[in-house]
Amino acid sequence: MSIKLTQFGLDLSEELCRRNVAALVAAARAVDGFVEMDIESREYVDRTLRIGTEMHERFGRVRSAIQAYLYRSGEDAAALCRKGVPVRLCKGAYREPASAAFPRKSQVDQNYRRLSEVLLERGVYPALATHDPNMIEHALRFAAARGIPKSAFEFQMLYGIRRDLQARLVREGYRLRLYVPYGDAWYPYFMRRLAERPANLLFLARNLMRR
Repeated sequence: MSIKLTQFGLDLSEELCRRNVAALVAAARAVDGFVEMDIESREYVDRTLRIGTEMHERFGRVRSAIQAYLYRSGEDAAALCRKGVPVRLCKGAYREPASAAFPRKSQVDQNYRRLSEVLLERGVYPALATHDPNMIEHALRFAAARGIPKSAFEFQMLYGIRRDLQARLVREGYRLRLYVPYGDAWYPYFMRRLAERPANLLFLARNLMRR
C-alpha cells in the first residue's frame, strides 16, 4: 500500500499523523504486507522521511520515496541507505522552484541515473519507479555489470501505462509492481495528479495509446 501522509493528518499535527500511520503499518505487518510512504511537495519532505524512518525502525515493512528532481535527494538517499530503509525512486511530479529542484529534464534524468546506481549498489531492495525506457535500460545495464541479481530490486509503473514495457520486464524475469488507485476517490486523485503538473497530461495521453 502506498500512502500520502497528508491523508493521515500531517497538515494538522505530525504526532497525529505518526499515530495514524503506526496503526496502519502495524496492521500491514500483521498480514505480511508493507507500506510505502509516498513523497509530496518539498515542504513535506523532512517530515515524511522522518516518519517513514521511525516506522521502519519500529515495524520494518516500510519503504520511503525520494524524488530525483530535488537537489537534496542525493543526501537523502545516502542517509536512508545507511539506516537500511528501503527506497522508492521516482522523478517527481510537483511544481518546484529552481532553487529546490533541477529545472531541466536532462538534469533530472542524469540525477535519476546516478541515484539508481547508488540504490542498486547500497540500498535495501530499492524500487525504481519510472516509465522511461532510458532510465530502465540504464538500470538494467548497471545491475548486469555489477552482478546485482534480478531479485534484489523491482521496477514500478502505473497500471495501464507502457504495457509493452511491463510485459517485457516480466518476460525477462525482472520484478514489477503495478500501482492502481483504490477506493471511491480515485477520480479526484487522478485529476489532482494532472493538475499538479500539466506535463502529466501529455505524458498520459502519449502513453495510454502504447501497447
